[in-house]
Amino acid sequence: MGEVVNLNRARKAKAKAAGVAQADANRRAFGRTKAEKVAEAEADARRHALLDGAKREE
Repeated sequence: MGEVVNLNRARKAKAKAAGVAQADANRRAFGRTKAEKVAEAEADARRHALLDGAKREE
């Protein structure tokens, strides 16, 4: 026979796992230090300046 499962516990465990996954994704997306953010902004600015400098027409 199969194992008896409490559906309320299963539902809550599933919701908690989804919350943990969302928190992990948020940490990866927004959990950067100020130095990392500044470095990325500077690299982005250099990239845009390089592209703007390579334009053939205004």
